[in-house]
Amino acid sequence: MCSLALLLACVFSIGAWAQGAPPTTPPAESPAARSAATKGSKAGAPPAKAPARPEWRDTTGYRFPAVGKTVTDMQNAAHAMRLREYCADARVKDVFVRERLERFSAITGRKETCRTLLDY
Repeated sequence: MCSLALLLACVFSIGAWAQGAPPTTPPAESPAARSAATKGSKAGAPPAKAPARPEWRDTTGYRFPAVGKTVTDMQNAAHAMRLREYCADARVKDVFVRERLERFSAITGRKETCRTLLDY
């Protein structure tokens, strides 16, 4: 019973630590800020590049990626495993499989096929 309580305490403390991590993407700009920023630029001009990350934000020596990236990778792996089952099952209609692969492609940002699911 004591070991169960210790395990739960560890799990909850890790969960609280993970939720306290800062987001890896900047928050979206407000429409007013976006219109003010584009007011001075030409309509056909390409958007300005974002400035390079400051030296104090350099993460090249980090051994592990951010928690958010790990969560995304795990979710994509689970989704890919489900899609692999659809691909392997001849009873599942091709239209359904193609639709699911297109949706997964929109999530991952690359063209997904039954063959590319092996990468996960």
